[in-house]
Amino acid sequence: MLRKSGIRLLAATALLGWGYQAISGAHAQAANGNAGWFVPKTAQPAAHAPQHEAAPSPVQLPASAADSEEAQSQNPPILPQPPVPKAPDVAKSAPPPAPIIGVISVPEVMRLSSAAQQAERVLGARRDDLARDAQKEQAGWRDEQQKLQGQARTMSSTQIQASERQLQERVLAAQKDFRNRNRVIQEAAQVSLGQIERELIQIIRQVAASHGMNLVLHREQVALSQESLDITQQVASQLNGVLPTVFIPAADVDPEVLAKSGTMPTTADADKPASVPTPAAPAKH
Repeated sequence: MLRKSGIRLLAATALLGWGYQAISGAHAQAANGNAGWFVPKTAQPAAHAPQHEAAPSPVQLPASAADSEEAQSQNPPILPQPPVPKAPDVAKSAPPPAPIIGVISVPEVMRLSSAAQQAERVLGARRDDLARDAQKEQAGWRDEQQKLQGQARTMSSTQIQASERQLQERVLAAQKDFRNRNRVIQEAAQVSLGQIERELIQIIRQVAASHGMNLVLHREQVALSQESLDITQQVASQLNGVLPTVFIPAADVDPEVLAKSGTMPTTADADKPASVPTPAAPAKH
């Protein structure tokens, strides 16, 4: 139930049949507003037909195959259903224990977590560096393109094609590098937040057990609860005491390579300082 985002909110929207109702309403409105257009003359009152002109008789068109198929699709046949086997009786068992409920706000625990703050500070700085480098590189692309456009009149078609090819290769190489750097940042976030997630699950179980709770709900999904049922602050304090920092792979270390090398530190590696990678994993290029 506890994921990296802290909490999952489920929302369901039922819009089935909206399009059919809208189309049906439009047809009904058209039929009401144009009543009598396709009604035979004998069914019309005499006052409605002009004296000098006879109302046209309706033309009966033969039904096409498409119309027949459409009519059948609107009224599908009722098909027989196979029999449903009878479910066997379930043996009676002991009733579940009476619920002893607690509530917790995982997003608030993450905001209070010193390890989560460390991960956000380090990884946020790397994201900012990546964004600045991408903007700088894009500006270089635009300058190079404008320069090429200004020199196009004095260049042959072969030279223009060669310059365009060089610019395209530069763009593709930079895009590949940015994608790889972004992947490394995302995977480093998974490594750091995964440590917090695993520890948080254990701490919630311990704190709940200390209060005799057998059911803990997300506070954001509870309309009303007493303050004594909330274990958010206690869980956050326990988490900061057990896991004040997390290991974050260095910016020049690929987490995939580090994991495959078998030297990925864990939360149990108390002797290894945080944010210091094992120097045997080169970054991908």
